[in-house]
Amino acid sequence: QVQLVESGGGSVQAGGSLRLSCAASGYSSYCMAWFRQDPGKEREGVAAICARSITYAASVKGRFTISRESGENILYLQMDNLKPEDTAVYYCAAGLGVRPYLDPDEYVYWGRGTQVTVSS
Repeated sequence: QVQLVESGGGSVQAGGSLRLSCAASGYSSYCMAWFRQDPGKEREGVAAICARSITYAASVKGRFTISRESGENILYLQMDNLKPEDTAVYYCAAGLGVRPYLDPDEYVYWGRGTQVTVSS
């Protein structure tokens, strides 16, 4: 049984930091990613990682860092210099691809999400 569980969300002031974690069980994938979505908006890719290949959305590049535990069972998203526009539910995803795409169609397994709220 495949399960992805996100944690680490919360409320912070603009300029603050959070670190999200995603614990994966039942499946080991080459590519994993973080997506985010606000109510009524389209889900957007934030960052993806396949081995040492990484892709970031332009809106978070230089502020967010995606990484994986050496055992590949935990995915992280370090978020620094947070902005109000970063407010969203953040989702962990795992796929079967070989490139770090920011397209949700590339991913098969999904977590339930964790809320991140950034106040101005």
